Amino acid sequence: MSQQTPGTTATQAPQGDAFENLSQENRRFAPSAEFAANAVVTAADYAEADADRPAFWAKQARELLSWSKDFTQALDWSNPPFAKWFVGGEVNAAYNALDRHVEAGNGDRVAIYFEGEPGDTRTYTYAQLTEEVKKAANAFESLGVAKGDRVAVYLPMIPEAVITLLACARIGAIHSVVFGGFSAEALRSRIDDAEAKLVVTADGTYRRGKPSALKPAVDEALAHDGHTVQNVVVVKRNGQDVDWHEGRDHWWADTVGAASAEHTAVGHDSEHPLFILYTSGTTGKPKGILHTTGGYLTQGAYTHKAVFDLHPETDVYWCTADVGWITGHSYVAYAPLINGATQVMYEGTPDSPHQGRWWEIVEKYKVSILYTAPTAIRTFMKWGKEIPAKSDLSSIRVLGSVGEPINPEAWMWYREVIGADSGRTAIPAPIVDTWWQTETGAQMIAPLPGVTATKPGSAQVPLPGIAVDVVDELGESVPNGSGGYLVIREPWPAMLRGIWGDPERFKETYWSRFETMYFAGDGAKKDEDGDIWLLGRVDDVMNVSGHRLSTAEIESALVSHPAVAEAAVVGAADETTGQAVVAFVILRGDAVDTGDAIVQELRNHVGKEIGPIAKPKTILVVPELPKTRSGKIMRRLLKDVAEGREVGDATTLADNTVMAQIAHSLKK
Repeated sequence: MSQQTPGTTATQAPQGDAFENLSQENRRFAPSAEFAANAVVTAADYAEADADRPAFWAKQARELLSWSKDFTQALDWSNPPFAKWFVGGEVNAAYNALDRHVEAGNGDRVAIYFEGEPGDTRTYTYAQLTEEVKKAANAFESLGVAKGDRVAVYLPMIPEAVITLLACARIGAIHSVVFGGFSAEALRSRIDDAEAKLVVTADGTYRRGKPSALKPAVDEALAHDGHTVQNVVVVKRNGQDVDWHEGRDHWWADTVGAASAEHTAVGHDSEHPLFILYTSGTTGKPKGILHTTGGYLTQGAYTHKAVFDLHPETDVYWCTADVGWITGHSYVAYAPLINGATQVMYEGTPDSPHQGRWWEIVEKYKVSILYTAPTAIRTFMKWGKEIPAKSDLSSIRVLGSVGEPINPEAWMWYREVIGADSGRTAIPAPIVDTWWQTETGAQMIAPLPGVTATKPGSAQVPLPGIAVDVVDELGESVPNGSGGYLVIREPWPAMLRGIWGDPERFKETYWSRFETMYFAGDGAKKDEDGDIWLLGRVDDVMNVSGHRLSTAEIESALVSHPAVAEAAVVGAADETTGQAVVAFVILRGDAVDTGDAIVQELRNHVGKEIGPIAKPKTILVVPELPKTRSGKIMRRLLKDVAEGREVGDATTLADNTVMAQIAHSLKK
C-alpha cells in the first residue's frame, strides 16, 4: 500500500475564511482488499441514501428493528425544528435488544462480559439478560413506576446500569442517567428538573483500588423538601456502610432479585420519549436533551453496524465509555444489544491495578472492536508502547475514536501500536474517527472501514443518510480548503426532539444561528478533497492579531513533537495581539525537561508545522492536565492560570489535586 510523505504543511487561508485552515495531512490508508470484500456496508449505501434520505432510513428501520406496529410515514418535518420519524409506528427498545434474539435461538450468545475493577467477573447471555430486565421491569412497576414517569440513574459501570435502562425502556418510563462522578448538587438539579419518581443507585463502586461511595450523594440530593422521588433502589456493589431510609430505600437484591421473570413487552409510539440526558458542564438551569425511541434506535443500530463493520456472530466489541455519557447510552446500552453483539463492560480506570489493564482485557476476551477517546490514547502514548506490547492484541480488527478531535500523531500511534499486532496481518486495523454529540444521538461523520481511505485526524465524510456541511458567517457552503461552522442541513432519525420542558430554549440554542439549519457549536474545515476536519468548539477558537486559530490544530502540532505526550492550548488576553497562544504540555515518560531549551524547540516546531502566527507566546511544562472523569480537558481552568486569575470551580475534576500540582510546577 502506498503512503505519501507524512506531516503537515502551512497553507494560506482563503479570502473570507471563517477559520484559518492551517495544516494539511497527506497520509492515506486504504482498506485492505480482504477487509473491503467482507465489509458489512459498501459504498452503495451512500448513493441509495442520497437519492431519498427518508426512504433510506425507513428501509434501515424495518431491517434493523422489529416493529409491533408498522409506521405509515418515514419523516414528518411539517413543524421544524420539531421532527417526527417513523410516524404511527410502535416499537419496544428492550424487546429489540433482548427478547427477539432469544426467540431467534440466540439466547446462549454472550451479551455482556463484565469485568469489575477488583477482578471479579460476570457473564450474561442474552437469555439471562432478558430475564434480569424483565425482573427489573416488574420491580420498578411494583414501586409505582409507570409509562412516562422519569427514573434517575446514578450507577457505576456495572451490568445493573444496562439492566436498569432497558427495564425503563421496556415499561415506557423515561430514564435520566447522571454520571457517577457528578456531585450531589448536580444530581439534585437533574432529579428536580426531570421530576424523577425513582432513583436507582449503588452503595458505591471501586476507583483505583479503593471503594468510592455513591449512595451518600443521593441522600444529600434528596435532603430537601419538595422533591418528587418516592423510592430509591440500591445495588450492593462494594459493601460500604450506607445510611438507610426505611420505606424509601430498597436493596436491589430484595426488589429486583425477588421479582417475577415473566413480563410482556408492549410497543410504544416511535416518538415516545426514551430518555433525558443532561449535557455536562452546564451552569444554571440544567439542559436536558430529550431523545425518543424509533429514530434513535434506528440510527444507533445502523451506525454501529456500518461504522464498526459489525459481525455479531464473531466480533467481541468494547466501548470504554461510561453509561453516564451519550456514548454509553447509544453504543453500550442500546445499539450493540439491538444488533445482537457480544460486548465487554469494564468498571474501572485504565491504570488499576497497573497501566496494562485495558490490554489484558483485550487479550482475555479477544476484543475485536475497540471504541475509545483520544484522551485515553494520548495517555497510553505518555505511558509508552512497551505496556500494550506485553499483551496479545491480535484479535483487534477495527479501532474507533470518539469524544473530541483526534490529533494525527495520536491516530498514528493508535494504528501502529494497538492496531498493528505483528502476529495478525501486514495491514493494521482501520481506525474510524467519529463525530457526533449528545444532541445528535448517534454518529454523524465517520469513515466506513471497508470503503474509505482514512486520513489521520479526520472524521472525513457524513455517514449515509446524513446531510452535514461547513458554512461561513452567512450560512453559505465554504469551498474545499476552507474553514467555517459545522451544520446539519436536514433532519436525521436520532436527532434530539427538544430540551426537556423548554422548547423555546431548544430553538434558540440550536436553530437560531443559521436559518433552517442545526448549528452544532463546532468549527470545522474542509480539506482539498472535501473531507471534514473538526476544529473543536467555536468557543475554543482564538483570535490572534486578526487570525482565527483553532486550539485543536496547535495542540496537534505540539503532540507531533516526539517529546510531547499531551497538550492543551488556550487563548489568553494580550494587549498587543488581542489574544496570545498559551500552551500547557505534558512530556512523554522518556523525555527530559531542559527548561527554556525545550520550550524554544517546541515553539519552533509549531512554527514549522503550522506557521509563525501559531507559535505559542508561552509554553508551560506541567505534570498533568485538569480533566473531568470523562476525559475532557477543562480549558477554562487553564485560562484562569494563563491570565493570572484565581482558579474557578474545579469540583468536577477527576483528580482535584491537579491544579495544585500545576501551580507547584510553575513556581519552580
